[in-house]
Amino acid sequence: MNEALVPGDVQLLERLMAQYGDSLLRMCWSMLHDRELARDAVQETFLKAYRSRAALREGGTERAWLMRIAVNTCRDLRRSRWWRMVNRSVTPDDLPEPACDAEIPDGTALAAVVSLPQKYREVILLHYYQQMPLAEIAQALDVPASTVRSRLMRAKEKLHRKLEGWYTDE
Repeated sequence: MNEALVPGDVQLLERLMAQYGDSLLRMCWSMLHDRELARDAVQETFLKAYRSRAALREGGTERAWLMRIAVNTCRDLRRSRWWRMVNRSVTPDDLPEPACDAEIPDGTALAAVVSLPQKYREVILLHYYQQMPLAEIAQALDVPASTVRSRLMRAKEKLHRKLEGWYTDE
């Protein structure tokens, strides 16, 4: 595909990258658990967004639109044949360098979130880590708001069970 960039398109792309790049990278890393794959997914997200820039629906938010593209890109990567062949039993402690830039002093809560089934992990990450309201999450995941609400409730129940005894209720 050989599309010529017009000045308005370049400005739009630069603004989207500056405004949403970091949060998309965090979201993709949370889904893929690999810094370089997350960067690739973000780059692919912006390419897809540029190619389908006319699809940004009236009344929709850019953030929800980009998150939806990013979530679907990560899902595609996780469904790929390559993904199934990679040894996921290697932990960050086994690697010679840290797997991510941010240090997590106690990864128990993050590990519990990451271990949730995909549909619950997505709503937790979007709601608590990206601070997206339910309506925006519904738009990003292309599901009704009531589905987001019930997934969020079930995810919190699962997390509560997983983290029981890890924290104190004082």
